[in-house]
This record gives sequence, C-alpha cells and structure tokens, in this order.
Amino acid sequence: MSSPNFNKLLLDISNQLSGDHLAQLKFLVREQVGKKDLERVTSGLVLFQILTERELLAAGRTDYLAGLLRDIHRDDLSDRLTDSGPDDPEPDPEAAKLDAAAPVVAENLGRSWRKLGRRLGLSEARLESVAGRHPSDLEEAAVELLKEWRRTGAGRVQIQDLIQALRACQFNLTADRVEDRLKELGLC
Repeated sequence: MSSPNFNKLLLDISNQLSGDHLAQLKFLVREQVGKKDLERVTSGLVLFQILTERELLAAGRTDYLAGLLRDIHRDDLSDRLTDSGPDDPEPDPEAAKLDAAAPVVAENLGRSWRKLGRRLGLSEARLESVAGRHPSDLEEAAVELLKEWRRTGAGRVQIQDLIQALRACQFNLTADRVEDRLKELGLC
C-alpha cells in the first residue's frame, strides 16, 4: 500500500476512535511510548505518528496497531488495517451491481438494517460499530452496513447473495426494487 493510501486509512481509523478507545490505546502503549509523549496524544493521529517514529507502525508493518485495536475490541478497524491490500486490485465484476444496489437498499431498509446485517454474516461488533457511527441516520447506517459487508467479503460478495439475504429477511419489495434497478442499468 502506498504511503498516501496508508495515511488515508490511518486518518479514517483515527476518526472512528472514541475518547475511551484512545484512552485504552494510550494505556496499552505506555511502556513503548513513554509518559512524556503520551501526554501530547490527543487523537489517534498523534498516537499513530509516535508509533511510526518508533518504527512500530509503517505501511508494511501494521501488526502491532492491528493487535492493539483487537485488544480494545475494535476488530472492525483491525480488519480494515490488515485487509488493506495492493493499490491496484483487479476490478470486481460485481462492484457495479453492488454500487447500484446500495442506494436502493438504503432507501428502503429503515430500522431493519441490523436484521439484514446478521443475515449477511456480519458480527455483532461490526453492527455496533456501524450503529455507533450513524446512530440517528438509518439510511447512512444501511449504506455503511453494505460497505462493511463488502469489506469483510473481500471479492467474494455477489449481488445474488444480497438479494437472497433480502428475501430471507422478508424484504421482498426491496429485493424486487434492486433487481429492477439492475435491469434499468443493464447490469443483469
């Protein structure tokens, strides 16, 4: 992973850390970082800079931070860090279909987005993470849910899996609308 993409990933991870999570991370690294440097840590970014200076974190060396994130029960962020692959992955033939389906699902899912997430095989920790990022915006929670599912599936997710999960959750109208949208775009 290139340095700009790695930095972008670290920025995103930092933005998703709560104050409590940051305090837990500071506690876990106190021996490696030292009291003086810990005092200046006010965000995940500052902590990541210190870890980089101490050669505990780099684009090709993420195991230490991934382990820390797992220790504070942020497996979703740890997975994002360890799943980040090459800069130019092969194009996913299902990506256009899934991109077209996401807004349709988000518009029609409402409060039942967790039910779909469970059917798609997402862990409770990932569902809680999505809920924490979008506590009052159900549409954004649904979009984030689909992003998490795609991230965890890493190339194995297919539109048919999404449609089957919708139907299994009794969201037949939404599944029909997804299929209609795909036909409109000529993606079926």
